[in-house]
Amino acid sequence: QVRMVESGGGLAQPGGSLTLSCVVSGFTFSDYAMTWYRQAPGKLRDMVAAISPTGYNIKYADSVKGRFTIYRDNFRNTLSLQMNSLKSEDTALYYCARDYGSGTYSLRGQGTQVTVSS
Repeated sequence: QVRMVESGGGLAQPGGSLTLSCVVSGFTFSDYAMTWYRQAPGKLRDMVAAISPTGYNIKYADSVKGRFTIYRDNFRNTLSLQMNSLKSEDTALYYCARDYGSGTYSLRGQGTQVTVSS
């Protein structure tokens, strides 16, 4: 059974930090590229960051470059997103998906809510 479970969301102040995690089971994590997406109410889904199976190739949305870092631990089947210098516009539901930022994923997690507010 495939499972992708996100955690680490919550309430943060502007300028603050959060680290999201996505723990995967049910498939060989190290064989697949992975992506963090986000979606705010009434807005289109955004690709936040994507990482290749080995972690060698990474891409970010322009809106998060220099603030967010995606990384993975293939031994622990975990995908992570370190988010620094958070802004109110980062408020969204964040979820992990099995693709390389194309939006054509067949597997995704339920998501974790991130709210940035003072």
